[in-house]
Amino acid sequence: MLSRLRPSIGRSTSLSRTARGFATLMLAAAVAVSGSVSAFAQGVPVVRDAEIEALVRDYARPIFKAAGLANDGIDIVLVNDPSFNAFVTGRRLFVNTGALVTAETPNEIIGVIAHEAGHIAGGHQQKLRDQLDRAKTMAIIATLLGAGATTNSKGLAGAGGEMAQRSILAYQRTEEITADRSAITYLNATGQSGMGMLKTFGRFQSALSLAGTQVDPYRISHPMPQERISNLEVLVKQSPFVNVVDPPALQQRHDMMRIKIAAYMQGQAAVARLMRKNPTSLASRYGDAQQTYLYGNPGAALTKTAALIKEQPKNPYFQELRGDILMKANKPKDAADAYAKAVSLDPAHSGLLLVSLGQALMAVGTPDSLKKAVVQLNNGVGRDKENAEAYRFLAQAYGEQGDIPAADLATAEGHYYAGDYKNAKIFAMRAQQKLKRGEPRWVRAQDIINYTPSNKLK
Repeated sequence: MLSRLRPSIGRSTSLSRTARGFATLMLAAAVAVSGSVSAFAQGVPVVRDAEIEALVRDYARPIFKAAGLANDGIDIVLVNDPSFNAFVTGRRLFVNTGALVTAETPNEIIGVIAHEAGHIAGGHQQKLRDQLDRAKTMAIIATLLGAGATTNSKGLAGAGGEMAQRSILAYQRTEEITADRSAITYLNATGQSGMGMLKTFGRFQSALSLAGTQVDPYRISHPMPQERISNLEVLVKQSPFVNVVDPPALQQRHDMMRIKIAAYMQGQAAVARLMRKNPTSLASRYGDAQQTYLYGNPGAALTKTAALIKEQPKNPYFQELRGDILMKANKPKDAADAYAKAVSLDPAHSGLLLVSLGQALMAVGTPDSLKKAVVQLNNGVGRDKENAEAYRFLAQAYGEQGDIPAADLATAEGHYYAGDYKNAKIFAMRAQQKLKRGEPRWVRAQDIINYTPSNKLK
């Protein structure tokens, strides 16, 4: 089931007027160079869905291999944002839901992933840190020269800050062009077309034209869309794979993803627009079942989902939808059976499906089902350790079993991965009081208690 987590977002400290211009530049680059423990703790509006995550990973896998990143453990994070965007921080690739639902073909998203892979493979984040350090030095020197002196020297201070900012932006534009070219290399290596990239840049250019925006090319961090199109068009059209299209099965999964995002994030009108193109397609019928689940009655939703399962009996996400509907209908035992089927069919081994199974088993409410729920929830967080919500369900299950130390530690984990370190430490200390010193759970609690931003937990 598509779900959205809402972690708390921290407030930045105030900035002095003298340094504000440079600090704004630093803030703009902060996401690209940060390395905090989880996306949730960064305050990113993360979207979790087993089906969509598996599809985007399938898009990324051959690209990462071509870029030499196959063994680098790069996580893909979905962001609830309607804009067409993606970005990299640390070993994470963030992709906006707006990009996924706007892109009409897998190739468009694959092109975006290839571009971001170029940034990772090129070590652009570390290089940007080095450039920021140099620019910071320039800005500080300019500020010192202008402090309390003549009008001319104050003008020099302003010019110094402007020079530092333009230096960074020029550097970023160069790296964007480099990442574009790397993306074409990866697409060629995987036998895929670059036409999706050209379509994406054409979309950016149209957006600027429609907005009537007058952009100073020296004050942006990316090349102008027309410049990027001109740079790439020759390379794309020279490729022997320029006319390659996405496999029909992959296109079908993409269409199903788009309509699912529309159903959960954009409402019935958006789903209707997507269904209009091909109302009898599997994707449209999937969207209809989703809408019936969300806005209609469970009986009708089950009938529509049963038809989907009959057509694709090995699709785990149709079974997941069936489980969601049965939970809404207050039939947790049947829902648990559906989720268990989804888990058994899931080639991606998603921790999210295990958590859904655990929730259903908790709702059954027998001692045996509660015991099974704890097992499945632990399996779920074992595969997906940063799922803050899952730890809260696990804490509830332990609490119902009467295992208070385990409940406190699970609560601490949930707060920790949600970025609420104060409460994480409080519950970790509570857990430690009831645990044997030196045992693994006691040690984990101590790790949480000792956490500081400069001493990150693994």
